[in-house]
Amino acid sequence: MKKRVFLIVLDSLGIGEMPDASRFGDEGSNTLKSISKSRFFKADNLSKAGLFNIDGVDCGVKTSRPLCDFCRLKERSVGKDTVTGHWEMTGVISTQPMPVFPDGFDKDVLDEISAATGRGILCNKPYSGTQVIIDYGRQHMATGDLIVYTSADSVLQIAAHEKVVPIEELYEICKKVRKIMSGKNAVGRVIARPFVGEYPDFVRTSNRHDYALEPPQDTLLDDLKNNGYDTIGVGKIGDIFNMKGISESIRTTGNTDGLKKTADLADRDFNGLCFVNLVDFDALYGHRNDVDGYAKAVAEFDDWLGKFIPRLTDEDTLLVTADHGCDPATPSTDHSREYVPLLIYNKRTTTGADLGTKDGFFFIADTVRKIFGLD
Repeated sequence: MKKRVFLIVLDSLGIGEMPDASRFGDEGSNTLKSISKSRFFKADNLSKAGLFNIDGVDCGVKTSRPLCDFCRLKERSVGKDTVTGHWEMTGVISTQPMPVFPDGFDKDVLDEISAATGRGILCNKPYSGTQVIIDYGRQHMATGDLIVYTSADSVLQIAAHEKVVPIEELYEICKKVRKIMSGKNAVGRVIARPFVGEYPDFVRTSNRHDYALEPPQDTLLDDLKNNGYDTIGVGKIGDIFNMKGISESIRTTGNTDGLKKTADLADRDFNGLCFVNLVDFDALYGHRNDVDGYAKAVAEFDDWLGKFIPRLTDEDTLLVTADHGCDPATPSTDHSREYVPLLIYNKRTTTGADLGTKDGFFFIADTVRKIFGLD
C-alpha cells in the first residue's frame, strides 16, 4: 500500500529560547510570540492543529480538541543554522559547529577564489544581503569583481548582477568556491545571490542557489531512497542536502510558489516523502526584522493549511515543523537558538496527543521511519 508523508519546514519559526540560548547570544528570543503581537497575525488553523498547546508556548489560542499530535523539539546539534537543523531532523547530529567568519575570510582564501574565477573580490565582511548590493553594486558593475560576504551563519555568499555575471557563470563560480571552502574553511553553504536593476534600485532575484556540504553520513532520505521510496525535495531541500538522498528536486520562487507546488503534489500518485522548505519566513522577514511581514506569511500558510488538510487521504501523514528561530523583534538579524514545534496529522491515527518535549530534532526521522516500516 502506498504511503505519502508531507514534511513541511516553516523556516525559522522557533517557539522560544532553548536552555543554552545564552551561549549563542539569544536570550529572550521567541519568534512565534514576537510575530503573534502583530495585527496581521492569523493562525486559526494552526490553533486548531494544536500549535499553541505545545510545551512552553504562551501566546495564541489553545484548543481543547487538537487536530494533530504535537510536541516541542530540542536541538541536540551545536548550532542554529539551516543545514544543521535539517540534517538533525533527518538523523545527523552535528557535534562541532560549522565555521563562521565574523572578520571576513582570510586573504589566502580570497586569493584562491580570485585565481579560480578570474575575478576580484569586493566587501569580504558580514553584511546584510540587501544592503551589500546597494553599497557595492556600482563598483561590481564597473569592475566585474564579485561581492563576497558572510553573516553570523556558516555561509559564504556571492552577489553578482545578472548582466555582469550571467546566472550559469555565477553557478559555476559557486561550485568552484564550494571546493575551495573545505577543511577549517568548510562553511555550511556557499550561496549564489544574483541581483538585477540599476542603482539604487538593485533587487535580488529568485535565482538564488545554495551549495551545501554533503551530509557526513546517510540520512533518512538515503534510507527511504535506497528502499525504493520517492524523496521529493521542494524549495531549497535539494540544495541543503547537496542532492544526497533526493530522487527529485522541485525549485520554488518563494513561499506562495512552494505552497502551490506542494498542493499540486497532493494530486500526484507518489510513494514516499515530500520534504518542503518555505524559506520566506527566514530570508524575507526574520533576517530583515520585519515582524508584520512574518505575521502575514504565517497567515498565508494558515489559510493554505486549512485547505490542504482535507485533501489528505487515510494513508497520508502531514508533519509541520521548523529548523531554528529568527526572532524579527530582537535587535539581531541572525538566527536564534530556539525550540521548534512539531505537528503531526494523520486522518486515521492522530488523536490530539500531547507528546511533550523531545530531546532531538531526529524525532522527526524516527517518526517517518516508523510510518514506512524502516528500522
